[in-house]
Amino acid sequence: MPGSRTANRQLGKPSWQLLFSEALRHQRDPPAEEHPLTPPGSMADTAQGATMDRILQEISAVGRKLKGMDSAMASLMVETKSMCLDIAGFQSHVTGLYQRVTSVETHIASWVDRDQELLYLRSKLIDLEDRSRRNNVNFLGFTENIEGTDIHSNLQETLPKLTGITFDPPLEFQRVHRLGPKRQDVTKRPRPIIACLLRHVQNRQLLQAA
Repeated sequence: MPGSRTANRQLGKPSWQLLFSEALRHQRDPPAEEHPLTPPGSMADTAQGATMDRILQEISAVGRKLKGMDSAMASLMVETKSMCLDIAGFQSHVTGLYQRVTSVETHIASWVDRDQELLYLRSKLIDLEDRSRRNNVNFLGFTENIEGTDIHSNLQETLPKLTGITFDPPLEFQRVHRLGPKRQDVTKRPRPIIACLLRHVQNRQLLQAA
């Protein structure tokens, strides 16, 4: 039998040789029931693969978030452009209003000067009217339409007779007219006659005689 033959061959050998040969035999012919263990490198590869998968998942989540941020940024850019256009329109409108206000201020400044000029001219006009009115003489009691069509000639003839003064040279008027609109009813109080004599001396004579 092979077992007995091997035992016969091993008889007479030292114990260390027997142990060495037994170890060599186990290395050549491992037991059938023994299973090789998982090498350490395979476990490290499995753990690294799981870590990579987790990292890829996180990167995918970050990418989705970045896509959402891109869409939000695009909408913000559209709104910003719209706001920029609105602001540009407001700026142009404000510029137009500023120009209009500037022109109005310029006109107002010119109106202030014109107002001062108008006040001066009004005072001059009032003074001239007062001066002109000082030479006016009002004649009351002359019947309506007694002067006819030429009130100037009628006064030149009538006044010397009424006052008894001989005017040399004859009376001359700068202007003479009835005050107010013409009256159709001659029975009512006649309108006064306003006359401005050319010579101040004759004006004073008439007032003294009156």
